[in-house]
Parts: sequence; structure tokens; C-alpha cells
Amino acid sequence: MLASVAAIYRYPVKGLSAESLQSVDLAPGGRIANDRRFGLALGSTPVAGARAAWMPKTSFLMLVRNERLAALGTAFDDRTECLTIRRNGKPVATGQLTSSVGRAVIEDFFAAFLGDETRGRPRVVEVEPGQAFTDSPDAFLSLINLASVRDLGRVTGCDVDRLRFRANIYVHGLAPWVEFDWIGRDIAVGGVRMRVEERIGRCAATTVNPATAERDLNVPQALQRGFGHTDLGVFAAVWSGGTLALGDAVATIDA
Repeated sequence: MLASVAAIYRYPVKGLSAESLQSVDLAPGGRIANDRRFGLALGSTPVAGARAAWMPKTSFLMLVRNERLAALGTAFDDRTECLTIRRNGKPVATGQLTSSVGRAVIEDFFAAFLGDETRGRPRVVEVEPGQAFTDSPDAFLSLINLASVRDLGRVTGCDVDRLRFRANIYVHGLAPWVEFDWIGRDIAVGGVRMRVEERIGRCAATTVNPATAERDLNVPQALQRGFGHTDLGVFAAVWSGGTLALGDAVATIDA
């Protein structure tokens, strides 16, 4: 079986639910459009206005400490720039993230939903153009080898939901952990060329089950116990742009 793209995701608001995509257009040094474009800054985070440069993840509401975020389903409309939040499948709030009124609606919802966890009134913040509220300030895409996820499942004795890892690109058809051999090498993913830069270390956010919002699996501990490290997935940077779509072949590029 040849390696290919099994899934593509973006996360318009940092810490909230994934959105599945059929294809994306990527420019050199670019990211997936609207991926981590917005964040929910803690009330204790100093922000001036509705826009901000990149900030570390500790500035925001996030799964590593606010696991109840996983109980919400969200959808971002590119045309209207509105975010709709659903709980138990029912819409509970909708607001345009680029308007003060719309942001206030979303902020009010999270203030009520999380209470003291927000450390004051949360703020919807939009990242400066060309940046993203990813965990790293670098313009990386995250890539997961689904065979590695299955191998982690072998160690834990249970199926591991791929969405725990909140990656952009999921690949099937590879041997487990072969992606770590790609560090410093170039890969072709559909019409896009990338340089694989580094492994992704995993934190407590992965302990949260995206389907139940419960902390039910210590992923970093399982990785350490089973493989002697806490890494899963790799970061890659686009150096030659193009279109990337579901089913596209994934292969290393020989020097």
C-alpha cells in the first residue's frame, strides 16, 4: 500500500474542535487558511485590542487545563466569519469573530461555560496576518502517521482517537514511526513539497478524549513506557506550494 493523505484538518479557534477539509492550497512558508486564526485569551492575559501577535499556549483557554472544551462542537464559516458553538448537538451561541458584538457573544458564552477557569472575562483574539496561534511560532504544519497511532494503541490496549493529536495532516500506508526518519528530509505531499523539521513532543492535552471530554488516557506516559520518548508526529515547513488533497500520495524526495 502506498502512503497517502487520509485526513486534513484545521482548527479555526485554538483549543476548539477540528474541521475536516477535502483539500487545501498552500504557499511556500504558508499555513492552512484560518488554522488557529483565533484564540480565547484568558482574562489574565494582557491583550490590547482584538488582534495580537503570536503568544504561547498558556495565554489561552486550552485542553491541557480546560478539558470541557472538548464537549463543544464548533463550526467556522469562512464567508461570514461566524463561529457557531454546539453542545450536545444543539446550537448554543453564534458570533462573528471579526466584529465586537459577535466576539462579545462568544466571550459571554465561555465565561458562563467555564466560570473561574477563564481567570476573568475571556477575550476572542485574532492573530496578526501571516501568523497563527499554533504551539510554535514557526510556520509549520503538523503531520501524523496513523500507523504510529495504532502502535500506541497496541501499547495502551485500546483504540486511540487520532483527533487527540490535533494535527493538520494524517497519513496512512506507512510503517509505524518511519516519520521520525524523515527529520531533515524533504517529502512530497500531493502537489506540495515540505521539509520535515522536528518531532512533536506530546503534553497533557492528549489525555483528553475528544469524544467524551474526559481525561481517560495518559498518552505521554504511555509513549514513554512503550517507546522511551513522548513524541508522536512531526512538524514540516512548506517550501514549494501547491494543492494538497485527500488521497494524495506521500513520499520522501531523494536528494
